[in-house]
Amino acid sequence: SFSTNLVTEGPSSINPETAGFRPAIIGSLYLILGVILLIVPIGVGAAVYLEEYASDTKLNRFINVNIRNLAAVPSIVYGLLGLVLFVQVMPAVTGGKSALAGGLTLAVLVLPIVIITAAEAMRAVPDTIREAGIGVGATKWEVTRSHVLPYATPGILTGTILALSRAIGETAPLLVVGVTTGFLATGSNSFLEQFRDAYTTLPTVVYRWSSLPSQDFRALTSAAIVVLLALTLTANAAAIIMRNRYERKW
Repeated sequence: SFSTNLVTEGPSSINPETAGFRPAIIGSLYLILGVILLIVPIGVGAAVYLEEYASDTKLNRFINVNIRNLAAVPSIVYGLLGLVLFVQVMPAVTGGKSALAGGLTLAVLVLPIVIITAAEAMRAVPDTIREAGIGVGATKWEVTRSHVLPYATPGILTGTILALSRAIGETAPLLVVGVTTGFLATGSNSFLEQFRDAYTTLPTVVYRWSSLPSQDFRALTSAAIVVLLALTLTANAAAIIMRNRYERKW
């Protein structure tokens, strides 16, 4: 039966009756927020440059090919990159093994997906829209901002949904950059302070509990998986609603 301990208590590897995943839910939400805030402006900005401003040179073709290659790199490689860059090189900024370091690692992991899908969405915008805007005296940036980007928004949101879905379920890179797999108390730190503090996530709690021999923890693992699926579907549903709104508008 459902127990309120599941959403009010912290993870435990000793007593399944008092174990919960409240810090894991909070940690996952922090990571989702951090990933969205990073991948949308950077990914869309890179796609705008590559599609609307970059010339068809060997260098830009090389960049495009490598972005597509980066989308297929195993996630553990990004975990090692995050460990070196965000944990060991930038501890003054990220706080070391923190939620911020984990969010940055996941953002780098899914950023190529956002760039590729945003670029494809802008490439699908008819050239007649650009020509019409330039024909009435608008600058290239005005055409891009007021016509190309709104028209491509449904495709951009689709790419964001795909990237977010992958980021929510990742475990390996977070384990490498120092996510907590055991008990974690969130304490009374402020919102920004918790970004630079120790953290845990639902996928890592699932990983931890599934490795324990107790059958009671196996049942808790199933409950955590259901919550993770609900969190993923909620985030995706919000993005889909926004995408459908722009599709109706255009």
